[in-house]
Amino acid sequence: MGEEEQHQNSTESFMAMKAGLRQAIEVISSLIFLSHSIKVFSVKWQLIRKKLEELNSGLMAAENCDSSQNTRVFSGLIPSVLVTANECHNLARSCADLSYSGKLLMQSDLDVMIARFDSHVKNLSGIYSAGILSHGFAIVVSRPGLGAGKDDMRFYIRDLLTRMKIGDIEMKRQALVNLYQVVDEDERYAKLVVEVGDVVNVLVGFLDSPEMEIQEEASKIVSLLSGFDLYKGVLVGAGIIGPLVRVLENGSGLGKEGAARCLQRLTVNSDNAWSVSAHGGVTALLKICSSGEFGGELIGLACALLRNLVGVDEIKRFIVEEGAISTFIKLARSRDEIVQINSMEFLQNMASGDDSVRQMVVREGGIRALVRVLDPKSSTSSKTREVALRAIENLCFSSQSCINMLMNFGFINQLFFLLRNGEASVQELALKVTFRLCSASEEAKKAMGDAGFMPELLKLLDAKSYEVREMATEALSSLVSVPKNRKRFVQDDRNVGFLLQLLDQEDSISGNKKLLLSILMSLTNCNSGRRKIASSGYLKNIEKLAEAEVYDAKKLVRKLSTNRFRSILSGFWHS
Repeated sequence: MGEEEQHQNSTESFMAMKAGLRQAIEVISSLIFLSHSIKVFSVKWQLIRKKLEELNSGLMAAENCDSSQNTRVFSGLIPSVLVTANECHNLARSCADLSYSGKLLMQSDLDVMIARFDSHVKNLSGIYSAGILSHGFAIVVSRPGLGAGKDDMRFYIRDLLTRMKIGDIEMKRQALVNLYQVVDEDERYAKLVVEVGDVVNVLVGFLDSPEMEIQEEASKIVSLLSGFDLYKGVLVGAGIIGPLVRVLENGSGLGKEGAARCLQRLTVNSDNAWSVSAHGGVTALLKICSSGEFGGELIGLACALLRNLVGVDEIKRFIVEEGAISTFIKLARSRDEIVQINSMEFLQNMASGDDSVRQMVVREGGIRALVRVLDPKSSTSSKTREVALRAIENLCFSSQSCINMLMNFGFINQLFFLLRNGEASVQELALKVTFRLCSASEEAKKAMGDAGFMPELLKLLDAKSYEVREMATEALSSLVSVPKNRKRFVQDDRNVGFLLQLLDQEDSISGNKKLLLSILMSLTNCNSGRRKIASSGYLKNIEKLAEAEVYDAKKLVRKLSTNRFRSILSGFWHS
C-alpha cells in the first residue's frame, strides 16, 4: 500500500471517528433531555443522567481535538457507547410512556445501564489518565454568557467536573482555573458547585494531590466557597478540615494561604476549632509563624486563624505551653504591616481576661514592642498605630507597674504626638487612652502637663462629637487638678478665656457644662486663675447660672466672692 493511500485511509478513519463522536454526543444529549421527563424510577434515572453527563462532557472534549493520532483509541469505545445509549433510549421511552412490562424487570435493566455507562466513563478516564489523548482535549465548553440560564451554567459545571475527574494533570488544572474564575465572578456558580454532585468531594480530594498546582487551585476554590455561610457546613461535611491541615503542613506557599484562609472562615466564633486542633492544625500554624520561611500574607492568615482557635481554653493553654508568646512579640516588631497587625491582635486575644497571659506578655517584652510601633519617626501606617494603641490600652491599664513601664519607655510623648497629629480614628483612640491615663497617677498627670497635653485637649472641647468633647473635658479637668498643671494652664490668658467662651455657648444645663464649671472651679485654687475668671467679661454668665440654681455655678460664685474678690461681684450668693 502506497504512502498516499495510507494517508487517505488515515483521513477516512479520522473522519469516521469524528462522525461517530458527533453521533454519540447527539444520542446522549437526546437521552439526557428525555430523562428529565421520566416520572418513574427517579433515583435510578438520576444516577443514569449523572453518568450520561460525565460521558457527554468527555466525548465533547474529545471532539475538540483535531489530531488524527487519537483515532485508534476511540475505535472500540464509540460503537459500544452508541449501543448502550440506544438501548437506554428504548428503556427511557418505555418509562416515559409507562409501557414497560414489569417493574422488577425494568429496575434490573436500569441497573445494567448504570453499570455499563459507569464502565464507559472509566474507559474514557483511563484514556485520559494514560496521556494517550493530545492536549487538544484541554479545550473546554464555552463559558455561558452573563444572561445564561441555570441549565447552561449547570452543564458547564458538569463539563468541568468531568475534566477534573478524567483529565490529565494539565486538563485538571485548567478546569480548576476556569471553575475558580466563574465562582469568583458570579456567586450563582458557587451554589451550583455545591448542588452538582461530587464537585465538592473532588475538590477536597485534590487537596491531597501530590501535584502542587492542582492542590493550589483546589485550595483557592474551597477558600472562595468558605466565604458563603450557607456552604460552610457542606465543606465540613465533606471532610475538608483534615486535608486543609495537611496542606498547611506540606503544601506550597500559595496552597497554605488558601488553606489558612478557608480554615479561618470555617472557625469563626470558634466553630470547628476542636477539629482543626485534633488534626494537628495548631502545631502547623505555630510552625508557620515561627519558622521565618514564609511571607506576611501567610503569617497574617495564620495569626487570624489562631485568634479564632484561642476561644477554646485548652487550645489557648497549649499555645502558651508551646512558648508562642515570645514568637508573636517578635512578629509585632516585623516590618511587614500585615504581620504586625495580626500578631498584635493575636496577643490581645490571648491576654483578654487572662491575667497570667497578660503578665507573660509583659515579661517577654510585649510593652516595649508595642510602644516601639508608635514611634513617630517610623513609617508605620495609621492602621498599625491604631492596633498598637488599642493593644496597649487593653494590656497595660489594669496594672500600675505596667503604666510605669509605659512612661519609662517614652509612651507619653508618643501618645501626645498621636493626639496632636494622628488621623481622625487614631486621634480619637489617643484621646480615649489619654482620658484613661489621666486617672492613673499624679506622676502621669504631671508628665502629661509637661508634655503639652492641656492645650491639645482644650482644642477638642468644641469638637463636633459629644463623646470627644466629654472625654477631652474630663481629661482636662483631671490634669488641672494638679497644682503645677493648673499654674501652667492659667499662664496663657487665652486658655481661661476659651473655657468661659465655651460655657457661654452651651445652650442647656448639660453634663459638658458641669465639667466646664468643674475645670473653672479647679482654676480658682490659684490666685491668677481666680483673678482672670473674676475680671473676665463672662462673669455675668456665671451669675445667671447661679441664679438658675445651677449648683456648680453657685459654688464657683461663692469661691470668687471670698476675700479680695468681693468688690468685683455684685452680691453674695448662698445656697
